[in-house]
Amino acid sequence: MSHPPKSLLRLLLVLGVLAAWEGAVRLSQMPAYILPAPSKVFLALYHGIASMLYIRHLWITLIEAILGFVAGSIVALVLGTLIALSQRGEYFLYPFIVMFQAMPKVALAPLIIIWFGLGLSSKVAQAALTAFFPLMVNTIVGLRSADEDRVSLMRSLDASEMQIFRMLRIPSAMPFIFAGFEIAMMLSLIGAIVAEFVGAQKGLGVLIMSMTFTMDVAGQFSVLILLSLLGLLLHTIIVVIRKRLLFWDTSQKMVPDVPADGELR
Repeated sequence: MSHPPKSLLRLLLVLGVLAAWEGAVRLSQMPAYILPAPSKVFLALYHGIASMLYIRHLWITLIEAILGFVAGSIVALVLGTLIALSQRGEYFLYPFIVMFQAMPKVALAPLIIIWFGLGLSSKVAQAALTAFFPLMVNTIVGLRSADEDRVSLMRSLDASEMQIFRMLRIPSAMPFIFAGFEIAMMLSLIGAIVAEFVGAQKGLGVLIMSMTFTMDVAGQFSVLILLSLLGLLLHTIIVVIRKRLLFWDTSQKMVPDVPADGELR
């Protein structure tokens, strides 16, 4: 017995949720300023894209998120490597980093605006601060995940610490690092939006705030959909790069589907 593809089932599920949402709003006659119908949301999305208003603000937020991701990743990789390979570095640096991470990044956003202004720099800094900690932790765990027996073997073969780092520790850490990249990319987008909420002149966060003042709830939902699609696109890019570079990683192999008849397909 043939089974429908998973992509079709996923699409049907999404359409079913949207239909139920549309029907519930229409039957209950709920005001649009509380919960708009999906038809009004997608109409607002269409008008925003057709007028290029959403595209202009989307481009600003995308640049902020990507630059913040790059800056946060560089800091995370450097600090993570220092902490993973140096007990002295861990002793002095890690407690300060953990205490800094415990601070709510939303509470730091006003200070960052004061320090860096309302321009691009403050949004990049906020995105980088939000993104760097998960990647740093994954880098530390990954670099320490190398098999100690293999490390001892390479040392017995007179391999230098740099050779061990390059040929053993980095390959062992790559699955962890790319998992951190996936999280950091999402958090950098969130950090950019938070910074735009606090103070900015352009960006999707500014657009959401302006729609809040005009009670344009359908427009807010349409911007949220756009943000979700942007996050999905950025996450997919990281996943595709990971699959291309880490083709040898066994954790990426999908478990085969086992239908009801018990035959593997």
